[in-house]
Amino acid sequence: MEKEYKLGSIVTMKKAHPCGTNEWIITRVGADIKIKCISCSRSIMMPRIKFNKKVKKILTY
Repeated sequence: MEKEYKLGSIVTMKKAHPCGTNEWIITRVGADIKIKCISCSRSIMMPRIKFNKKVKKILTY
């Protein structure tokens, strides 16, 4: 199942970030996806396949 993501979408991840939240905002879309933590503004980049496995649900498009 291939999901579509857009810049600025807010997603919930399965595992919480060490700062305590599991909500992230998408800042880059491509072969890799870059997400930024809403609480502490830490950014990480991961391959799309790994991201698809870790995402729980899309809150806003």
